[in-house]
Amino acid sequence: MPQLDAKLRKEYEGLYKSMKVNPGREAAVKKIANDITKNQARYEAVAASTKVPWQVIAVIHNMEASLNFNKHLHNGDPLSARTVQVPKGRPLTGQPPFTWEFSAADALAFDKLTTWTDWSIAGTLFKLEGFNGFGSRNRGINTPYLWSFSQHYTKGKFVRDGVWIPMPSPSSAVRP
Repeated sequence: MPQLDAKLRKEYEGLYKSMKVNPGREAAVKKIANDITKNQARYEAVAASTKVPWQVIAVIHNMEASLNFNKHLHNGDPLSARTVQVPKGRPLTGQPPFTWEFSAADALAFDKLTTWTDWSIAGTLFKLEGFNGFGSRNRGINTPYLWSFSQHYTKGKFVRDGVWIPMPSPSSAVRP
């Protein structure tokens, strides 16, 4: 697993500063941002108990569960049971169906975001990439978890844990 050293910090900061939303993806990004803002109070409630910034929780919720409050923050499995995908069997305590807030707090603690204190741009991007895994980085590809819909993401993705598809991304296609 990578460490957030000076080199990686500089990489994240450079990518963030130069990132531009791909043409044709602006409306999708605005819709996601609007949907997140509508539910800001729910994210803030979990942030208050976990010390993870509400914006980070919202981004993970979008990426793992498409902003669906009936799914686990861990991986998008239904809250009606413990998770079956990685991480399997979460939350360890309580009985299903779980509330989104309870499960979200468990997911953040499980991935050690509740003890992280560096919420700078680089620190945040590092923890977000780590939440999903560093598999794309290990292939020399900027992870779609951070960079989809931008010029920094070019191809390939994990379609489920451990299954990599090396296809070009539709968001990176050259437009006439």
